[in-house]
Amino acid sequence: MRTLEIYRNSIFAGLLIEENRKHYIFRYDEKYFIDDNKPAISLTLPKTQIEYNSEFLFPLFFNMLSEGVNRKLQSKQLKIDEEDNFGILAATAQYDTIGAITVKPIVTT
Repeated sequence: MRTLEIYRNSIFAGLLIEENRKHYIFRYDEKYFIDDNKPAISLTLPKTQIEYNSEFLFPLFFNMLSEGVNRKLQSKQLKIDEEDNFGILAATAQYDTIGAITVKPIVTT
């Protein structure tokens, strides 16, 4: 199981959890969820429920990934399996992303 902290405009919004490559969970942070002034992180993950489950990486996060030659280059340089969407997301979406969403890996020991 791997987990990423999800931020919207540098404000902690929730957790993205990969239980395995066929089960993903996005869970809004409770404080973020109950604050009516904080918008949903995307139209596909509205603040109508606190937790979402999916058999694939949610489109919001999948669409943050590079494609084609850039993906192959990132995969090779970062030594991450090219099919590891979650790993590539964790390695590449921490700082300079298009849009308001960034991620921060949670390191477990």
